[in-house]
Amino acid sequence: MRRPSDAAPAGIGDSLLKVYAINDAMNQLLLSHLDRRAWRAEPPGQKRNGRTIAAIFAHLHNIRVSWLRNSAPHLKRPAPLDPHRCTMQQAATAHKKSAAQCLRMLTDALSENTLSGDTLSGNTLSGDAGRRVTKFVRDSYVPALPADGVMFAYMFSHEAHHRGQILLLAHQLGYRLPVEAAAGIWWWPKLWKQGKSGRARG
Repeated sequence: MRRPSDAAPAGIGDSLLKVYAINDAMNQLLLSHLDRRAWRAEPPGQKRNGRTIAAIFAHLHNIRVSWLRNSAPHLKRPAPLDPHRCTMQQAATAHKKSAAQCLRMLTDALSENTLSGDTLSGNTLSGDAGRRVTKFVRDSYVPALPADGVMFAYMFSHEAHHRGQILLLAHQLGYRLPVEAAAGIWWWPKLWKQGKSGRARG
């Protein structure tokens, strides 16, 4: 029997969804302030030895599409982006679509029953007949992860990692993002307000 101390705090699922809901707002903020000359600029050092900023944004979107295909095939998936041809506007539009569907996937996965389970023992999968996202399959060559808080942490960490790359690369290329973007991704109350209003920048 699970001890009372093992139960997740009430409302933690809603809190995680609230955080993920502004994840794409951070990406849109970077896109809206990024100098267009930085979009396809080659990374410093040996040529073809790293992703351009355009390729990083395309990768973020395409990985989301892969997550949706493998973990929530019942949800509609947006088309992937071509890292060599996509424009900044196409990337912004694609990110909004894949973010909305990933949020739907997480909403199903982060049920209270799921979060109150025991992640380490594998007892996180509830018997809720209406729950369709039961595991987080990143790709066929890596083990599946639990469709719970672990799934949220992986998805958010992946995007945060690449946002850091984008900020650093823009700076190295001589197109440093302004404080409204570089620091703005940490202004979560403002991002939450923007999300509620339904307006996205870019």
